[in-house]
Amino acid sequence: QVQLVESGGGSVQAGGSLRLTCVASGYIYSNICMGWFRQAPGKEREIVARITGSGNNANYYTDSMKGQFTISRDNGKNTLYLQMANLDPEDTAIYYCAAGRPSLGGDCRGSGSTTDFAYWGQGTQVTVSS
Repeated sequence: QVQLVESGGGSVQAGGSLRLTCVASGYIYSNICMGWFRQAPGKEREIVARITGSGNNANYYTDSMKGQFTISRDNGKNTLYLQMANLDPEDTAIYYCAAGRPSLGGDCRGSGSTTDFAYWGQGTQVTVSS
């Protein structure tokens, strides 16, 4: 059974930093594209970043996210990370870890929509105050 467990969320002031962690179990982690999504109140879930199975390639939903967030993975530990810096109140959301559909392989094929990902964590709340 595939399981993803996030941690590291919390409350910070604007300009602060957080590192989210997602520990995966139940499948061959290194063969799968992984991603971080977020969902703010009243908004749709959106992708923040995704990373290939090897960890050699990552892409971000927007250029600003590329400068603010860093996605990485440690395949030896079956762990995915999201380093977040210079946080803004607009970054307040529930952040979800997601594992890509095995049929899409480890190179993050697809558009990065939620339908490209088959498994989800329970989410971790990030709250940024001004």
